[in-house]
Amino acid sequence: MIRVLVADDQAAVRAGLVLILGAAPGIEVVGEAADGERAVALARELRPDVVLMDVRMPRLDGVSAARDISGFADVLVLTTFDLDEYVFGALRAGAAGFLLKDVEADRLVEAVRTVAAGDGVISPRVTRRLIGAFAARSADPAARPDPQALAALTPRERQVFACLGQGLTNGQIAERLAMAETTTKTHVSRILAKLGLRSRVQAAILAQEAAAGGFSPPIARSESSEGE
Repeated sequence: MIRVLVADDQAAVRAGLVLILGAAPGIEVVGEAADGERAVALARELRPDVVLMDVRMPRLDGVSAARDISGFADVLVLTTFDLDEYVFGALRAGAAGFLLKDVEADRLVEAVRTVAAGDGVISPRVTRRLIGAFAARSADPAARPDPQALAALTPRERQVFACLGQGLTNGQIAERLAMAETTTKTHVSRILAKLGLRSRVQAAILAQEAAAGGFSPPIARSESSEGE
């Protein structure tokens, strides 16, 4: 069962989200919050798998709340606003996904399941902005990943890291590298810890920047003895 906390300051919107998610098999809404501070408090108390978070909320905005929550729960940002400051702010805060409120109900449910499984999800309408930002950062040598941090990754972690940069899910990475999906999740967690990142979305962006800077992982082998 996927346990979800819904945080939105508009009662009608919040009720609609609860209705959609509550009707989905395998998903349970365990709490609701009308402001960012309450969302953080409930997240700490209830320890949900996913927090569905609005950006503009009273007392504490969604980006700041996501920063506090992302260390122990996956945050999926859902907002009316696709401004760059919200998109990049949410991802820097460690959000695992960013969707707009015009998303269809079935797509929302799918996104919650995706995030709960340890993968990331980004609205197609903001993907182009991320690509543009990536291109700009890649042209700036000061924004390149720290080679020493990348050197701390094991050969297998480097392979998983490169797969993250290609946008592969945990299941796809496991299939490509011939290992269990649970093992993939473990490697992703270790990569995030070693690189000081909060989410796999951040890792994917960093992996793309690393590839642009000449980082290349060792050739993938299927042997289970390689650091799994």
